[in-house]
Amino acid sequence: MSDQNKQVVREFIEAMGRGDAEAADKLITDDAYTLAMGHSKFAGVREREVILGTIAGFRDLMPAGMQPEILTMTAEDDRVVAEFKGNGTLANGAAYNNEYCMVFFLREGKIAMVREYFCTVHAEEVLLPLFAEAGL
Repeated sequence: MSDQNKQVVREFIEAMGRGDAEAADKLITDDAYTLAMGHSKFAGVREREVILGTIAGFRDLMPAGMQPEILTMTAEDDRVVAEFKGNGTLANGAAYNNEYCMVFFLREGKIAMVREYFCTVHAEEVLLPLFAEAGL
């Protein structure tokens, strides 16, 4: 089960990097949500539709994709922890380079909840203006 869960998480991270909401949709439960830890405007809970809308929005914000580089992945029971780097060039030419640690909780082979740790300050400074322009 752990290897299957790791594969689901790997596919989700890759779909996120491509901005492929359709692929991500097949990997999450109907009641999936994420909880971004931290204290900036990016922190907080995002429900399923916001997750998918944000992933789809990345196609416009980062046309060449985020290019996730998975550093480590550990699985135990229904939990997978993935450390990865997300590097890309934004539509405005600015670089986006962030580091992530995400704790994925799976149910029946799909992602039900994600606890996200990343530099929310960097995301706020670099991504937030583009999200606002795009109406996301």
